[in-house]
Amino acid sequence: MTITKEPELPSQELERVTIRFAGDSGDGMQLTGTQFTRTAAVFGNDISTLPDFPAEIRAPAGSLPGVSGFQISFSSTEIHTPGDAPDVLVAMNPAALKTNIGDLPAGGALIVNSDAFTQANLNKAAYAANPLTDGSLKAYTTFEIPISSLNERSLEGLDMTTKQKDLTKNFFALGIMFWLYERSMDPTLGWIDSKFSARPVVAEANKRALRAGYAFGETTEMFHTHYRVRPAKLAPGTYRNITGNEATALGFLTASKLADRQLFYGSYPITPASDILHQLSGYKTFGVKTFQAEDEIAAIGAAIGASYGGALGLTASSGPGIALKTEAMGLAVMVELPLVVIDVQRAGPSTGMPTKNEQADLLQVMFGRNSDSPIPIVAPATPGECFDLAIEAARIALKYMTPVVYLSDAFLATGSEPWPIPDVASLPTIAVPNAAADGGIFQPYLRDPQTLARPWAVPGTAGLEHRIGGLEKADGSGNVSYDPDNHHKMQMLRQQKVAGIAGDIAPLEVMGPERGELLMLGWGSTYGAIRSAAERLQAEGRSVAHAHLRHLNPFPTNTESVLRNYRRVLIPEVNLGQLLLLVRARYLIDAVGYDRVRGKPFRIAEIVEEAERVLAENEST
Repeated sequence: MTITKEPELPSQELERVTIRFAGDSGDGMQLTGTQFTRTAAVFGNDISTLPDFPAEIRAPAGSLPGVSGFQISFSSTEIHTPGDAPDVLVAMNPAALKTNIGDLPAGGALIVNSDAFTQANLNKAAYAANPLTDGSLKAYTTFEIPISSLNERSLEGLDMTTKQKDLTKNFFALGIMFWLYERSMDPTLGWIDSKFSARPVVAEANKRALRAGYAFGETTEMFHTHYRVRPAKLAPGTYRNITGNEATALGFLTASKLADRQLFYGSYPITPASDILHQLSGYKTFGVKTFQAEDEIAAIGAAIGASYGGALGLTASSGPGIALKTEAMGLAVMVELPLVVIDVQRAGPSTGMPTKNEQADLLQVMFGRNSDSPIPIVAPATPGECFDLAIEAARIALKYMTPVVYLSDAFLATGSEPWPIPDVASLPTIAVPNAAADGGIFQPYLRDPQTLARPWAVPGTAGLEHRIGGLEKADGSGNVSYDPDNHHKMQMLRQQKVAGIAGDIAPLEVMGPERGELLMLGWGSTYGAIRSAAERLQAEGRSVAHAHLRHLNPFPTNTESVLRNYRRVLIPEVNLGQLLLLVRARYLIDAVGYDRVRGKPFRIAEIVEEAERVLAENEST
């Protein structure tokens, strides 16, 4: 008998692919996307991700508000965003299809779990007719796969209920995508063994589902091509995939070691900052103390108390919680203790959209306290940068004896990218000494002539007894003072201390021509979209540059000179023009804003379009 081997499918090489997994909040889309991300990272691709969580905690299954998504872009070249639109949409039910199909370009690949398109599910998604049969999807390359039933068949013989088996269908879908993009199952199989080691039946079910999905891709005749995205040429080093919240936690842990101080983290759970507490609570062996407080005010109060006791005090929240912390932030300004307040911004006002992205707390953290109470502000631009800016926030807090705000946001916090693990031994110390008694009367507000920082007097040190509290202090002695001239002097000193930090931070860097027609200025998580838009316009020969602020208070000393080197300045923000307001007020530069507050990050294309509009205005005047 002669056995004829099936011909191998041709492979098409692609530079970049963007996949979006979407389904019900119980369908495991975050896990599916995370596992594909890990595999792409192990393979060596550059990656960028955008998890999209439902805003409602327990939205009804199959409903539009309950849709969960995860977008990953992986590439053989350096990328800065998770992609403007998916090349492939994997929709596990009608609601996922309806909420995401508008982002899929014509000709894009659509993979649907056809088993989920029952009349009941169509009704929940408000479909008048079945989109799989009414011709509404003809613009896409659609693959209808009965994922649920195929997956259940692969688990026959396992001691599991039908509902339990259905929970593994996300691994079936993942297996299909692994086959389609020539990715090994081994990293995920190893993860399953580790994750479910205490539940062997669940481990076996997930592994069977993954292998069955891969085998389906291998044996079905509906796919006619493999796709290959080669590894990216990243700088040499050891990399790991990291989210912004993970990098933030590691950064502050590292800062505590570089400062030779115990790290104390007081926090009240709030989306999207809660993962920092989860992460830091696992570092007890490194001397980290974590405290889940009963409310936001108690959390920051405990952190201030820890700083008073000689530790590196840290607290975190999002916009609504920052509003509750503001009085205590003013106290930290008054007593001049090192404290870092993390604000992982989300869409507001009030409770707003807890899981959606926004960067609209800049003016809140800049001015949202009574009286003149300046606080330094730093803001990372990428998930990996969260590590570096965490150390920078701690350095400034310790060196200048001041509270510092660290501004992250939901996009940075939950998004991920390859991160080169630094050589910790090469990182410089940020340690500052405690005050020591010199035999004289201790002066708690006797300032360092260079930094204007007051001494850090740890309680219990003989000879360092002093007053502390929220009432105004006398210069030098720290006694309570109601003298108007002293109050003016202390206000000026606190302001000068923060302003002086400008001479101790990196200058504003420009990507592109040093002068020209247009500078695009940004801060925070808009970095990737602005950088990519600038690169696209530069490749077309346009006179465009990009600068990104990591220090928002004070601004780098060269900020004004950089801005004045360009005919126009465009400031894209995921708010209604907060940095724009500060720049126009501070430098009297007629900058123009481009604002979008949709709970989503910018697309590259929309920034390119706005930049071209501004450039066209330049040409017409």
